[in-house]
Amino acid sequence: MKRPRLSLNLALSADGKISSVARRPSGWTSKEDHARLLELRKGADALLVGRGTLEADRMTMKPPGDPWRCVVSRGGGFDPAHPLFHSPGGPVHLLVTEGAVPEIPGATVHTGTLAAFLETLAAAGIGHVHCEGGGELVRALAGLDAIDEIHLTWAGHTLFGGRGAPTLSGVPGDFLPATRLFELTAFEPRPENGECFLSYRRKAQ
Repeated sequence: MKRPRLSLNLALSADGKISSVARRPSGWTSKEDHARLLELRKGADALLVGRGTLEADRMTMKPPGDPWRCVVSRGGGFDPAHPLFHSPGGPVHLLVTEGAVPEIPGATVHTGTLAAFLETLAAAGIGHVHCEGGGELVRALAGLDAIDEIHLTWAGHTLFGGRGAPTLSGVPGDFLPATRLFELTAFEPRPENGECFLSYRRKAQ
């Protein structure tokens, strides 16, 4: 599968559960973490999120450079009044993997699989996609073995928890089809606020 390079940015709580960057509980995202979020977006040709994350945080996905703003949905139930569709920025591309195709003025709608969508992005000249969640989308990308870089904020002071809360590779018991190998490239403890920044790179096989 020809696809863009794909990086990922998530928060990881003390119990190993994940939350998308944008959906972290209000009040505990540090200034350093926010600066890192903005830095990681730099150079991306496209931002990618799941519809649940988009709607929960009313995201407009408008960093500097106006990358493509891509949203994945299983059922396609997009809200035409969402701020994403009424804010300036890069072109909006929606992927619907099942269900009815929405009619959103100004947005390009794609249907089919996530793998095919990544191939479409590559064919359009998108070289780097940066994903900010949520958990279902991350699990699907991991299942495709399509993740090249992982950036985590380990929040040792917080529990996202719950028996059904996802880990980086999905919900408990929903195993990946094979092991994914990564190597640690950055480890930055932040004891002053109980966080640690970690970065991983796909290991050559």
